[in-house]
Amino acid sequence: MTLQTLLAIWAVLVALSVGVLLRDLRRHNPEIHGLMRWVWILTVLYSGPLGLAGYYWSGRKQIPRDDLGRRAFRSVAHCYSGCGLGEIGGLLLAVGLLELGTTATALVTFAAAYIAGFALTIGPLMQGGESFRAALSDTLWSETASIGVMEVTAIAVDLWLAGSAGVGSALFWASLAVSLTVGLVAAYPVNVLLIRFGVKQGMHSPKDHAHAH
Repeated sequence: MTLQTLLAIWAVLVALSVGVLLRDLRRHNPEIHGLMRWVWILTVLYSGPLGLAGYYWSGRKQIPRDDLGRRAFRSVAHCYSGCGLGEIGGLLLAVGLLELGTTATALVTFAAAYIAGFALTIGPLMQGGESFRAALSDTLWSETASIGVMEVTAIAVDLWLAGSAGVGSALFWASLAVSLTVGLVAAYPVNVLLIRFGVKQGMHSPKDHAHAH
């Protein structure tokens, strides 16, 4: 089986997973909207069936109970959605447009992912009434470890798998899909520890959204 065939199969699995997610959000969890809705859509776009399994395990109001593991997955998914956008954009810029070398590509991609991940956290904090300075401080304290582990892992895996592949290569996109998911898995235990030790609170239970409505 060729890489192109595997990539086509993965694309179909992702499309089906997104379809299942959107159907569930519309029919059974309409209270999950706004930013968190996009968090789950992007998580499933990046990681397909794995992202969908994470949503069913931790992101629906129908979960039997909320616990540390589920809070950590919602938290890492929130981080993942923003960092993934930054990483994809950074890679397209560094490889597709600027045609940079390995080291420069890694630095540009990390910076783009870091900025995107921070923005996705700072924005809601400021909307909640925090000043930019306070929101920046809170985000640096709570998200740096998670983003750092996620992106160092994802970028290292991507560069290792893709090598010098260009954006027109199936290898480029296959390695990107794999590396994003590996980054998610690597950052999950970091979020468990951050929440356990009170560095971050984690995302609210989806049942809270239902009760609010």
